[in-house]
Amino acid sequence: MVPPSLPLFAPKLRRRSLLTAALAATAGATLLVPQHSLAQSADKTLRIGYQRYGTLIILKQSGLLEKALSSVGWTIKWSEFIAGPQMLQALAANAIDLAETGDAPPIFAQSNWPDRLVYIGHSGPAPLGEGILVQKEGEIKTLKDLKGKKVAFNRGSNVHYLLLNALTQAGLTISDIHPVNLTPAAARAAFETGQIDAWAIWDPYLAAGEALPSARLLTNAETLSPNRQFLLSARAFAEQNPDIVRRIISTLSGLKAWVARNQQDLVHTLATSTGLEASVIQTALSRLSLDVDFMDAQTQAEQQKAADLLTQKALIPHSLHVQDMIWKG
Repeated sequence: MVPPSLPLFAPKLRRRSLLTAALAATAGATLLVPQHSLAQSADKTLRIGYQRYGTLIILKQSGLLEKALSSVGWTIKWSEFIAGPQMLQALAANAIDLAETGDAPPIFAQSNWPDRLVYIGHSGPAPLGEGILVQKEGEIKTLKDLKGKKVAFNRGSNVHYLLLNALTQAGLTISDIHPVNLTPAAARAAFETGQIDAWAIWDPYLAAGEALPSARLLTNAETLSPNRQFLLSARAFAEQNPDIVRRIISTLSGLKAWVARNQQDLVHTLATSTGLEASVIQTALSRLSLDVDFMDAQTQAEQQKAADLLTQKALIPHSLHVQDMIWKG
């Protein structure tokens, strides 16, 4: 059970439909995706999945996309998800039209649903925004010391890829540790009570964890992963609505200027909604890249490298070509 002092992690069951609840399974679960057409409904509603922290929730707070789309008769419906893998399951099931995740979830999604989703954009790198926390008074001093230890992470997420890279750098494999698949909520509770030795996690949970007196940052992603965010759409939606996709990326490219003008209010809003200290949100925001653009050769190569590693580690059953999932609009 999550302690009542951690409102950030309290589930909002009253807001979750039965579909969303079903999609909250772990990333490795197989989702039965409907075989009906994935075409966008005629009411011109853009359905966006977002997490409690990241570019899309900031976009939601800004109201910029509503302004950009209202002129062409579109409205927006926002739906909150616990993590990237669950959002991409929803995207594949035609429950939403747009989502944003870290680097690993799109690769697992492409493996499961090769024709359902497309990359439409990416953020700049943010390697300080994810890392591995260890017990401050524990035995782990280097990455090699993870051997034999209980390490928590959200399976299928960006930190899953981070952890694989960290273990490889230390000459270890996943079989050398005791992996514990936990959501951020459960992982924080387990870390605070000493039930796990290490925790691979992303911001703002990372910034909150770093503030714990019992925690120490073992490593961030500086030498391990670019830690970009990726914007993904249902393939059918992007192909049928290229102008809307371009408006989305154009609007996001202006988000950095909006944040600069409204940072104090944004920090207050995010602190209130997450239950985290304003100083934690401020730290996380300082490490978040708000530079957004269409996919390019460099980011495609980075994702291909990640896909190749996940194939090598047998986390996906066969090799894949990231370029097949990039929107060409």
